[in-house]
Amino acid sequence: MNKLLIATKNPGKLFELKSFLSDIPHAGVSLSDLHITEDIEETAKTYKENAEKKATFFAKISGLPTIADDGGLEIEALGGAPGVVSRRWFGYEASDDELIAHMEKLARELPANNRKARFVTVVSFALPDGRVWSKEGTVDGIIAEKPYARKLQGYPFRSFFYLPEVNKYYFETELTADEQRKYNHRYKAIEKLKPMIRKVFRIKY
Repeated sequence: MNKLLIATKNPGKLFELKSFLSDIPHAGVSLSDLHITEDIEETAKTYKENAEKKATFFAKISGLPTIADDGGLEIEALGGAPGVVSRRWFGYEASDDELIAHMEKLARELPANNRKARFVTVVSFALPDGRVWSKEGTVDGIIAEKPYARKLQGYPFRSFFYLPEVNKYYFETELTADEQRKYNHRYKAIEKLKPMIRKVFRIKY
């Protein structure tokens, strides 16, 4: 087991996970690198169930230790929606442009005194034998009234997610390296998993 598969077809997520795992010598193999075209539906009711379902599925068919995640945007004024169905808010997997257009309308309608939101992700690390470990990461912010000037491929909701503490949108190009470590929800989850990843690959600190 000398490679670590990152099981996602989202280009933005793949780039982000690779960068957060750059200190793991074996990380960085993608589904396309292995010519894996199979997919699995994210039908579970929790982020953890979906993440573990994906990680164990791709670990078994690839024969490699695998990282996969599931997450979503939770808007307080909507009772935590869209949550686990964020990408499938309309009942199908919507495009970035569709979700941004929907968020533009929603952002105008949210009450001024409650624009709170958070991103949640659960990252799972699975082995081909079925063992799996999962960790959660979150980041709190607000839904901005207007979107950021440009889009981030694969991350439509980040165009509206604002971090009041640093007066910045939640874009990697906006955040410093220290701010990424402090605020990025996926980074937080990955860091919690790294001790187990290092143990499996026998990587010394």
